[in-house]
Formats: sequence, C-alpha cells, structure tokens
Amino acid sequence: MYQFPNVQYLVKGNVINRAKLELSRWKEVKHDNTVTWLAFWNDPINPKEFKYVFLAASSSLKGQSDKEKYEKSRLLKDYIQDIRANYTRDFNSKDPTKRQISVATYLIDKLALRAGNEKDDDEADDEADTVGCCTLKVENVELVPPNKLKFDFLGKDSIRYLNTVEVEPPVYTAIGDFRTAKKSNGSKKDKVDDLFDLLDTSKLNAHLKELMPGLTAKVFRTYNASITLDVILNKETRDGSVPEKVAVYQHANKEVAIICNHQRSVSKSHETQMSKLNEKINDLKTQREELTTDLSRAKLRKPPLEDKDGKPKKNLAPQAIENKIAQLDAKIEKMEMDKQIKEDLKTVALGTSKINYLDLRISVAWCKRHEVPIEKIFNKSLLAKFTWAMDVDPNFRF
Repeated sequence: MYQFPNVQYLVKGNVINRAKLELSRWKEVKHDNTVTWLAFWNDPINPKEFKYVFLAASSSLKGQSDKEKYEKSRLLKDYIQDIRANYTRDFNSKDPTKRQISVATYLIDKLALRAGNEKDDDEADDEADTVGCCTLKVENVELVPPNKLKFDFLGKDSIRYLNTVEVEPPVYTAIGDFRTAKKSNGSKKDKVDDLFDLLDTSKLNAHLKELMPGLTAKVFRTYNASITLDVILNKETRDGSVPEKVAVYQHANKEVAIICNHQRSVSKSHETQMSKLNEKINDLKTQREELTTDLSRAKLRKPPLEDKDGKPKKNLAPQAIENKIAQLDAKIEKMEMDKQIKEDLKTVALGTSKINYLDLRISVAWCKRHEVPIEKIFNKSLLAKFTWAMDVDPNFRF
C-alpha cells in the first residue's frame, strides 16, 4: 500500500484537503517472464473485463515476444500434416468428445476461427454475446446439402461472421449429429444450446498442446494468415512498377483479412473520396486528349490549338509532347489502381492482420527481393515497432 500525505483534489472548483490518501492497494506482485503486460486490473465499470498496461510497441522485449510468436507459428509447418491426419482420422471416432475435438480443430484450421473465449492480446475482450468455435450455438451453423455449412454468428468485437463453406462429408455428418444429439438430461438440443457441448477452450488447447508444444487456436490462426500471405506474394508478384507490386501486396493482405474476418463498415467519406478520384482521372484524360491533338499538329509542323481559356499554348517539339503524354499515362494508371484498391478494400480492415497475424519478415523480405520501398507497406510508427524484422534475408520464406 502506498500513502501520500497532504494530497489535494480539485473537484468542480473546490479544493478538498486529505491528510492522508490511500492511492492503491496492490493485489500481488508477480514475476512472470511469459507475458508482456506490466500490470492489470479489473475494469471498475465492467468487472468481467481486465485492463492492461503493456510494454511500448517499440520495446525490444515486445519485439522479442513478437518474433517468438511467429517462430512458434512457423514451427507448425513441421507438424501440420500429422495434425491434419490426426483430426481426419477422428472424424468418425466413437468417442463423442474426441469427435468434437477433431471437428473443432478442422474448423479452426480451415476457417481460422478463434477458439471461443480465448483472449487475444491485440484486441479487446469478447463481449458477452460473441462466440468462437468452441462456443458456437446450434443456431449458428446451418446444414446446406450436400456438404456445405453456413456459419452466422457474432465474433470478436461483435463483427458478424457470415460464411458458407464446403467441408469434408464426415465433418458435415458430424455437425448434423452434434446438432441433434441429446443433452445430458436426455432432452433435445435447442437452437441456443452449445453445438460442441462436450468441449471448451481449455480442453481443446490441452489437446492441441499434445500435438505440438505451445500449440493453440491462435497459433493456427497466425500460421494460416502468414502462410497465405507468403504463398500469394510469391505466386502473383511479377516484374513491373512499384504501384503494381504494392497492389499485389494489398490483394494478398486483403485475402488474409477475409480469412481472419477483419471487417469494417464503409466509411462515410468513401463516396466523396471516390468522386474526387474520378474527377481527377477525368481531368487527366482530358489533358491527354488535348496533348494527343497537339502531337498530331506538331508532327505536321502546325502550331497547337488554344487552351480552354482561349490562350495560346507553347509550341513544343513532338518528343516533348510524347514525354508529357507518357507522364500523364503513368499518373492515370496509378490513380486507376488506387481507385480499384480503395473500392476493393472499403469493407476490409487490413491493419489488424498486418500488425498481429502476419510474420513481418515475409513483408520485409518481399520488399527487398522486389525493390519495393518498405515505407509503401508500413508507416513510420510500425517501422519503429518492427525493427527486429528489418535485417531479414531477402530470400526468407515463412
């Protein structure tokens, strides 16, 4: 307990004297080298939630923790085939708990679902009505013959997850059985009952740790996000301009955000921004048409026509006009590309996956290999946070 004598408070203009103020009562002092928070406490408004004091984003310890996180996910490459064979084998297990574990692991692997009440250190705590894989209700999963599942639930931060996906026939059958299985009291499940009624996050993670040291649902999520980025970048990047390469990166980042269900509402300014872009593009195209006319006249050694204000233009050589046209073409191409990217990403939040689920070394190595300035991918604050990844070899692959 810390005490401060003669402390004064200013409340609504009145000074309140306290001979002695008891400022804090620390519950305990912990020594734990497996976490990156410095202190935490119960939120006084919502006691079910916790508030944390974390290390600064640019902290070397935080960077070391990030690197270890990605190394653990990268290690999953060596186990993933055996893990998939393991849960595939148990799709038809006669042990109902083992069967639920296998199907839940499959969904976490295939769809990058969160486990349920597992807490992410990069996002706010779950609200009471949000669910993950282990906490899915019967009403959240609908069977769509012959072997598709329609998911509809509120995930982290109350973001709706709506997705229809084709699954393995044994998984489809198992989900149907889980929906109609009787509860412990012998009654039928209602739509608000747990789909995986024999499973919770602790049981699932305990099973995952048997398959690989330190394996959790979040490790799966990080692995699938990073491997997706790595594969798309190396498959789709071609020789071209920097804007074209950045567009490939944005597309890859978008695919990861979709996998992780990182959505956002369309900003109120989106239509205005698109309208301004269209105006600029149209203006440049008009300038190009005028220059094309000027070029034709210059080749015939005729003076250019007057501009739109009726003023005479400077008489330029054909080569100079061609250079101007080439510059305009480059501007138009870049603006068209920016417009397309802005439209494609209007409902997708790229930041969360880029900061928390993508191994930074993938992006840095890609930038080095393809001569893309790193500032085109990360802003200054993120570059300060990710200094640990900047020395990676250009040939690095996740």
